[in-house]
Amino acid sequence: MQNKQWILNSFPVGEIKDNDLIFKDSNLNDIKNGEVLIKNIYLSLDPANRGWMSGKASYVDAMQIGDIMRGGTIGIIEESKNEKFNKGDAVQYQGGWQEYCINDGMGLRVIPLNTGLELPSFLSVMGMPGMTAYFGLLDVLKPKDNETLVVSGAAGAVGSLVSQIAKIKGCKVIGIAGSEEKCNWLKNDLKIDGVINYKTDNLNSKLKELCPNGIDMYFDNVGGEITEAVINRFNIGGRMSICGQISGYNSETLQPGPRNWINILVKRLKVQGFIVFDYQSRAKEAFVDMSKWMAEGKLQHKNHIVDGLENAVSSLKMLFSGENKGKMIVKISKEPK
Repeated sequence: MQNKQWILNSFPVGEIKDNDLIFKDSNLNDIKNGEVLIKNIYLSLDPANRGWMSGKASYVDAMQIGDIMRGGTIGIIEESKNEKFNKGDAVQYQGGWQEYCINDGMGLRVIPLNTGLELPSFLSVMGMPGMTAYFGLLDVLKPKDNETLVVSGAAGAVGSLVSQIAKIKGCKVIGIAGSEEKCNWLKNDLKIDGVINYKTDNLNSKLKELCPNGIDMYFDNVGGEITEAVINRFNIGGRMSICGQISGYNSETLQPGPRNWINILVKRLKVQGFIVFDYQSRAKEAFVDMSKWMAEGKLQHKNHIVDGLENAVSSLKMLFSGENKGKMIVKISKEPK
């Protein structure tokens, strides 16, 4: 059998170029005892992909030239020689940018197929973005009723869930996004309290207008100038949850950080970074609550699905241009009937 794969061909310099990843066919071996053959159906695209391509170790080992591009996937087991898994099981795992994957059973999570949720939802609201939003807000920031939260990247897969969970918890929520369409969705559909278009609005004046009593919490997906503007409005004892710094992911030089870090001292701020993998053992907590809130109509999510594994690179670039509308997912193959 032939297996279509995206292979890391060079470490990107600046924005991802077309030759940084190459699309090729490779031979697929027979599975051995203890292994399963999985046909990947959906592939998750995330800002973290850019960091994984850099050749530098972070919270995961560095990728090497010639590696299959990393990525979270949902697939169907087509053949099993592992007693823990059956043919036809739907599984979520790190399957990479490829059509098929042979796996020894490590890291596979069987997805229940009788939940009423569509399969792609297990890469978004019931997957890594949902866990990230849940724990990054509730465990790191510990919101209180009537507190003011600002969310950067608020229309993204994580930010939109953070915004809604904060509303469920009784907070005032101000979302920052990069287009009028996204701002309108946040305000009209998700019913958050205020929106800022960072491309057209004056950040400092809009934060002062929308947060007249200051800011208690900030969920940071972006970094850079947006974070600097938010820090200026913090109340004493404010808290920051650092989830991502996408504004600097394509830069080859160290991006200047906020120039007003003195406020951490003056305003006694708490700043905490987190990685969602640290909460893997507590995933059930998030999924139980998220399922309940969805059933009650309190939690919406939006998936942006592109057909064809061959379109993975161009789709990933959309995350950095802001063209995506919701969780970016590539549909690799048809779902089984």
